[in-house]
Amino acid sequence: MLYSLIKPALFRIDAEKAHGLALSALRLAAPARAPAYPPSLASVVAGIAFPNPVGMAAGFDKDGEVPDALLRMGFGSAEVGSITPLPQAGNPRPRLFRLVEDRAVINRMGFNNSGAQVAVDRLEARADTSGVVGINIGANKDSTDRVADYAIMAKLMAPIASYLAVNISSPNTPGLRALQDESALTGLLDAVIEARDAACPPAKRPPVFLKVAPDLEPADIDAIARIAIDKRLGALIVSNTTISRPALASVHKGESGGLSGAPLRDLAQQRLRDFRKATGGAVALVGVGGIANAEDAWARIRAGASLVQLYSAMVYEGPTIARKICKGLIELMKRDGFASIAEAVGSE
Repeated sequence: MLYSLIKPALFRIDAEKAHGLALSALRLAAPARAPAYPPSLASVVAGIAFPNPVGMAAGFDKDGEVPDALLRMGFGSAEVGSITPLPQAGNPRPRLFRLVEDRAVINRMGFNNSGAQVAVDRLEARADTSGVVGINIGANKDSTDRVADYAIMAKLMAPIASYLAVNISSPNTPGLRALQDESALTGLLDAVIEARDAACPPAKRPPVFLKVAPDLEPADIDAIARIAIDKRLGALIVSNTTISRPALASVHKGESGGLSGAPLRDLAQQRLRDFRKATGGAVALVGVGGIANAEDAWARIRAGASLVQLYSAMVYEGPTIARKICKGLIELMKRDGFASIAEAVGSE
């Protein structure tokens, strides 16, 4: 209710400035504790206990400023980042655009963040380390050795991460998506896993998740699936923003960058099905892209997602979206005769 009242004023502000205000509001006004959810919403994925399947995707909290506030808002997990070894300003502004008529967002942020050390200091100082906080790692734009950047990040972040998310699918760092090629991806993951293992004893090694683009060819999907199984990845995050442009109505439709929100829903849903088929269910999947309500989340779960994430939808629905989706998922489970989220995964 409150968000619907302030949204018109918020939407008159530049999108990136409004994002900064949202972070400040969460720091100041998040509830004192997370809501209690029934066991039916809980699941164990890659050895991690998630209290509910609805997570905040990377991009909202780039520097790890508010993960615990997000958990207290009702998210079952919060993924911070993308974080790079060195601070970087990202691409020139304006670089974040609301496509209101399309309930979408286009961004070309370019991995803007304050760098690894700032994030490490902040995350190490968390008062409550019980929640699920993944860390999304990336490479600096001007790096001469991006694989080395990912290895550095894995070594630094593994001791404080619930999971590591390797982001090679942002369209806003030139050449980054080339790391999705089979040979490049194998070498990258070997370096990340080796660095993680060196940083943590076996019992404390966080699983490695891989975030992929929706703009993949069938051969790419098959290759990534084989590598994910071979490297025993904890999960595939399907998917990042798209460089494709379906029919859009907004005046910002021609902006370059990654498109997210409602127009991405069908493509992301199909890509999730493709990865479910390619992996045969041998690797957990995290469904992302165009999820705005319980029905969207339920469709992604039924298609094979053990977890879901969102970000753009919160721009339009407000900060209580995770609680609303969880409430709806409970009703949908009852309607369709499932006793738990885990039971429903891949049941379509």
